[in-house]
Amino acid sequence: MSGSGSIDPPRKLVRVRIEGHVQGVGFRAWVAATATGLGLDGWVANRRDGGVEAVFCGPASTVDEMVGRCHAGPPAAHVAMVREFAEAGSVSAGFHVHPTR
Repeated sequence: MSGSGSIDPPRKLVRVRIEGHVQGVGFRAWVAATATGLGLDGWVANRRDGGVEAVFCGPASTVDEMVGRCHAGPPAAHVAMVREFAEAGSVSAGFHVHPTR
C-alpha cells in the first residue's frame, strides 16, 4: 500500500426536487446555509412549478443527512414530497443559490 493510509469517504452526487409550500418561506437560503454548514458543494434554485430543486455533492453520509433535513426544511415551510435522483458528473466547489429555473 502506498499513500498516507487514509481513505476518503465515498462521494455522492444527487439532485433533489422538493414540493409543497417551499417558496416564499426562505427555503433556498435555508438549503444554502445548511449545505454550506455541512461542507457540501452544489446549488439550489426555485422551480417555475412552485417547487425547489437542489444538487448536493459530498461524502455519501453527509449528502444523505442533507436530503433527510430537506424533508422538514425551515420552520415556515410545509414539505409534501422530496424526490431524489442520482446524478453523474461534478459540480463547482462551494454552494450557490441560483435564480428560478
